[in-house]
Amino acid sequence: MSLRFPTAVVAAAALVLVAGSAARAETVDVALALAADVSRSIDDGEFQLQRHGYARAVTDPRVLDAIKAGVHGAVALCFIEWAGPGQQAVVAKWEVIRDGETAADFAATLLKMPRSFAGRTAIGDGIDFAMAQFVASGVDAPRKVIDVSGDGTNNAGRPVTEARNDAVKAGLTINGLAIINDRPVGFLYQHTQPPGGLPNYYRDNVIGGENAFLLVVQNFSTFADAMVNKLLTEIASAASPQRLARAR
Repeated sequence: MSLRFPTAVVAAAALVLVAGSAARAETVDVALALAADVSRSIDDGEFQLQRHGYARAVTDPRVLDAIKAGVHGAVALCFIEWAGPGQQAVVAKWEVIRDGETAADFAATLLKMPRSFAGRTAIGDGIDFAMAQFVASGVDAPRKVIDVSGDGTNNAGRPVTEARNDAVKAGLTINGLAIINDRPVGFLYQHTQPPGGLPNYYRDNVIGGENAFLLVVQNFSTFADAMVNKLLTEIASAASPQRLARAR
């Protein structure tokens, strides 16, 4: 008889094993799993603005300066897209970003890869999948962050709060980027415009862990600027005050 264990449990156990081999891994200031919503409430134009926004943010000179200002002068990034249950994919594998060249390589991968899915919105499954990716990161990072961006509430798959809580128990931080999208109509409008607003939904159900925070994007056209600010905040948390001041 075979036994099946929840994804989050397997990922948490694997993170413990990875910690034991950290001495052999490259050390970075922070490991960031960028987890982007590509559910059906996001149309093709909005998807392109989101994907290009990530690419622009990673290569922004201010972000590169913040990376160089870190204790180790490096961060590790991977890029994930998620939609409904069973719809999660790694678009760009883990890469250590130290300078403009490595950032440009990562951004080029984002720009050339096609859209992965267009299904429902399983934020909990997306968090579980992102959590599991840290096992293969190949780096040692004092801070591990899942960076969730999305335009709607969890409407399929595992309860998002359960996934959030498991990730926090494993020592991860989940930050959020809530995208205000009032274009969808009908039931999708209720999905993107829940009672109390999407930002409050993300604060109550998605983000968690040490120094977790949420940024709000008013529309997809301003996504790149918001992502720059988000990366700066996440990277700066591991930088020394003196070097961060020079970078700013």
